[in-house]
Amino acid sequence: MRDAADRIAWIAVADGEKALIFRNADTADSPLLKVVRKEEIDNPPNRKQGAGPAGRFQDPGAGGAQRSAVEETDWRRFEKQRFAQDFADALSRAALRDDYDELVVFAPAATLGVMREALGEAAKSRLLFAIDSDLTNHPVEEIEARVKDAYRERPMR
Repeated sequence: MRDAADRIAWIAVADGEKALIFRNADTADSPLLKVVRKEEIDNPPNRKQGAGPAGRFQDPGAGGAQRSAVEETDWRRFEKQRFAQDFADALSRAALRDDYDELVVFAPAATLGVMREALGEAAKSRLLFAIDSDLTNHPVEEIEARVKDAYRERPMR
């Protein structure tokens, strides 16, 4: 770990289709975010991803007279979850390389849940805050303000 003055804080802002990593080039009281990495996936609507309508199958217990529907796969949700897992993996690899000392994550609840499960121990040990908030399409100045608020409102562990 680096000295307090040299510590590197990363701010990760993600949803299921877009993710940004910023490096705070200043202090928690006066954040100045610089983009380290940006990722985005193309996630078309389900109708463009699926192979066709959901299927049906015969219920063997009913002598073949009863048919049941199979729930249609939500491909968009699947891709969002996979994107969040991949992003958490990237943050975990960066933690193992010692690219950052502190991590703050802003993401919607569903994305946060997937990321928490996928983060490795090295990244989890550096995670200061995980905040349920979708900031992916907000200007950097607004994200900086939210970072400042997060440090002010939440006691560090």
